[in-house]
Amino acid sequence: MSATHAAEEPFGTLKNGSIVHRWTLEAGAVRVRILTYGGIVQSIETPDRHGERGEIALGFPDAAGYEAHGESYFGALVGRYANRIGGAAFTLGGKRYALPANDGPNCLHGGVTNFSTALWEAAPCPDGVELRRVAPDGEEGFPGALDVRVRYTLSEAGELTCDYRATTDAPTVVNLTNHTYFDLSGDGSGGAATHRLRMAADHYLPVDPTGIPAGPPAPVTGTRFDFRARRTVGRGYDHTFVVGDGAGTIGAPSEAAPEPRPVAELSDPSSGRVVRLATTEPGIQLYTAEHLDGTYAGTTGRPYEAGAGLALETQHFPDSPNRPDFPSTVLRPGQVFRSRTVYAFGTEQTLGTE
Repeated sequence: MSATHAAEEPFGTLKNGSIVHRWTLEAGAVRVRILTYGGIVQSIETPDRHGERGEIALGFPDAAGYEAHGESYFGALVGRYANRIGGAAFTLGGKRYALPANDGPNCLHGGVTNFSTALWEAAPCPDGVELRRVAPDGEEGFPGALDVRVRYTLSEAGELTCDYRATTDAPTVVNLTNHTYFDLSGDGSGGAATHRLRMAADHYLPVDPTGIPAGPPAPVTGTRFDFRARRTVGRGYDHTFVVGDGAGTIGAPSEAAPEPRPVAELSDPSSGRVVRLATTEPGIQLYTAEHLDGTYAGTTGRPYEAGAGLALETQHFPDSPNRPDFPSTVLRPGQVFRSRTVYAFGTEQTLGTE
């Protein structure tokens, strides 16, 4: 019998009349809430060093908040292509595909009508919930009908696993991630700049002023991008860190799925909370939420200022469709895209710090 309790309930109604449902997963001291709107991780509650459970994911108390502030991607399931595609276009099979330019000259997170604004089908699965949608051929300019299934599962040990799977009926590109903003000291406590971060990344991607990689990966040695030893995060990051090669994320259905490897640890000195990440993806986008400006508030009612949380988005590299030197994001008929990221929640007493 599963140790994870999963329950479904209505969460609200969108402007078009569609009903949003919320799935609550609970195992041990960890509770996670998932929305059918945008595949959003609406809530993550974990205990601090004193055993007091608190909210560590930034978000909103109702569907209207997410619909009104979708451009910030709070907790969202992001696709068809997470991060940026330069010039809002790419060429595949000799054909150029134009995309919406929703971030200056670039296409960000799949365009204007992206996965984070879609209503997903949901069904229970062992220890969690499986979301599914078929993105139609031509949605936001991307070729191929993409059948996407994402499983959120919670283990008794307090591990939230995100399993992504996608197939297509025509050559396309795919890059999926989750965009949860963490504040391990507690949502509304004042921000994540004082959190401490360790990443197994010897290189990062320098970017131009629009966020597109400007050359090959660069060594982190001697730069503010060196998180190989645990240190305070600070502010001013929206960069990809190289933590792997992405081998095995796209392949034949008969191929074994890759195993996630430990890549990062985030900790908060004030609460003692720790989250460790393992992933099959080649990169982590560290984003310190610099765009938040205090004009809207979340679950706690306190305004979200810049740096209120930070995102650790496991994904392929930005602009990969235009960069043959980067790990490929091309998915073809007969292939399967597989990706897994595991978030292990605990405290400095239960997980330690590395």
